[in-house]
Amino acid sequence: KMVVPLSKPVVIKKRTKKFLRHSSNKLKRLGSQQTWRKPHGIDSCVRRRFKSNMKMPKIGYGTNDAHRHILPSGFFKFPVSNVKDLEILLMHNRKYAAEITRSVSIRKRKAIVDRAAQLDVKVINGKARLKTQEKL
Repeated sequence: KMVVPLSKPVVIKKRTKKFLRHSSNKLKRLGSQQTWRKPHGIDSCVRRRFKSNMKMPKIGYGTNDAHRHILPSGFFKFPVSNVKDLEILLMHNRKYAAEITRSVSIRKRKAIVDRAAQLDVKVINGKARLKTQEKL
């Protein structure tokens, strides 16, 4: 039986295209690295926001507060580093999903995943390092 989120809102993105760096297609040294950099040139048409030029990121493109940090599955992430942290999610298992932190060992990971199954808490990265250990 899978844990189902309490509500799964439809998140409407204001913009799905990435913001590209101005003239990045002309610079060979950038290659596929098309990360955004703010133009600072004195005569830059992008900085001055002329018509038909590329858009610059601004605060209006931000996500709605109700939908911020929500995963596509409808849950919010909650970092878990030991079995005791899972007990916090006992009453909130339909809103938050556990995410095992990076520094947790394989043995404790297994204990966390087993306890999460008992408490009916969803674990996002439950199979993360277990596969590599079994191959050895």
